[in-house]
Amino acid sequence: MADWIVQPPGWFRSLLGRGTWRGDPSRKTVYLTFDDGPVPEQTPWVLDVLRRHGIRATFFCVGDNVRKHPDVFRQLTEAGHEVGNHTFNHLQYFRTAASRYLDNADRCSRIAGSPRLFRPPHGQMTPQAVARLLRTFDKVVFWDVMPRDYDCRLTPQQVFDNVRRHVRNGSIIVFHDSVKAGDRMRHALEASIEWLERNGYSFDTVGNI
Repeated sequence: MADWIVQPPGWFRSLLGRGTWRGDPSRKTVYLTFDDGPVPEQTPWVLDVLRRHGIRATFFCVGDNVRKHPDVFRQLTEAGHEVGNHTFNHLQYFRTAASRYLDNADRCSRIAGSPRLFRPPHGQMTPQAVARLLRTFDKVVFWDVMPRDYDCRLTPQQVFDNVRRHVRNGSIIVFHDSVKAGDRMRHALEASIEWLERNGYSFDTVGNI
């Protein structure tokens, strides 16, 4: 199950129709993405790491965190990073009425500057929901590598190992700028960036896929 989460198989990806899972496999480029922020405990630290490495990333923001931490959100946008919608209240699609889910995503868009990208919390979607969201957003974004930095059962080194073992050309990598991800994210992010740089990968934002 763990490997299935880290890198979902092709047959599963195909079930969700027009969702975006990966960039061009012929280009040695990866796409760093961050979910669940912005929060003052983690996001400014992430922004500093990205600044030092000259990397622009894509942040899928929870609208309520944007509301609670507008200064942190401003730091993110002023640094030139890309913003995506992650719903206002981090809703799980399978536990939420479709109309409420769409309204919640719209509420996030209003406070986060109308992002053109959407990522469903927990990756929960149906092909029909993807098609509906693509009427509003340019892309519904999933992932190619989920290192599971949110999982307290993993060590920071195991989280980094998930990146190192599974990354490939075009990988969309998900980290979490959340309190829950803690030091696992911090260790794995820096170790991953340094490893990717040493191995000749370049970085881009998801909107350019």
